[in-house]
Amino acid sequence: MEMTTRAPLSGRPRVSLTFDEGIAEVALTRPDKLNALDLPMFRALEQTLVQLQQTRGLRAVILRGEGRGFCAGLDVKSMLRQPVAALDILKREADEATNLAQRVAYGWHQLPVPVIAVTQGVCFGGGLQIALGADFRFSTPDCRFSVMEIKWGIIPDMSGSVTLRNLMGVDSAMELAMSGRELEAQEARALGLVSRVCEDPLAEARAFARTLITKSPDALAGIKRLYQQAWARSDEAMLKEETRLQRQILGRPNQWRATLNSLFRWRLRFGPRRNAL
Repeated sequence: MEMTTRAPLSGRPRVSLTFDEGIAEVALTRPDKLNALDLPMFRALEQTLVQLQQTRGLRAVILRGEGRGFCAGLDVKSMLRQPVAALDILKREADEATNLAQRVAYGWHQLPVPVIAVTQGVCFGGGLQIALGADFRFSTPDCRFSVMEIKWGIIPDMSGSVTLRNLMGVDSAMELAMSGRELEAQEARALGLVSRVCEDPLAEARAFARTLITKSPDALAGIKRLYQQAWARSDEAMLKEETRLQRQILGRPNQWRATLNSLFRWRLRFGPRRNAL
């Protein structure tokens, strides 16, 4: 199944979404602009995230960019032409924790399934912050990365302060944000920005996703939630959270299926993920 999310004004698609056996592939489809982020792109990404949250049977997500680059970051020229657009992406309602700019990056972090970002060419600024919202980042060797907001005299404000802290020390994060320098993929891997550097990251992401869907969806959701919280909470809080999550998983149908599959080499299909996870 394939669908596209179109730009509200121009009618041009900004994001495509396909499904295959529980694996969703989300592609940024503005290759002529290196998938730079304009207001229609922000809105299309948010719509896609809402759809994924509501999709029953979703098991994994691959996030990629079409063309020569994953995402060149904010389309500054389009924002200068439409100053109101900048205000729109920063607008936050009184009862909301995030604004539009943050939701399109942090939303991948919030999905209860594994998310793999595939990067090539350039992954700059807001594009990097979107990739950091994923659980894994597979990159080509020639991809370049940059926390580029300092170039425009602004701070990284698309959830980067939250996602970077889980990957590296504060000094390294500040050095990248303050300098805005470009990194090659191997240095990004050494710093923790990239999970895997490979010649064909999309093929490897697809293979990894196919492996993940053979695991219990309850356990995968529990692991994602547990490890996301572990880096920011006290030991006592995390020990309690381990017990709470395990009680939601242990003895449930998907846990039994995983056990029987391992013991007897069966291939029982997993049921839907528990909503409590």
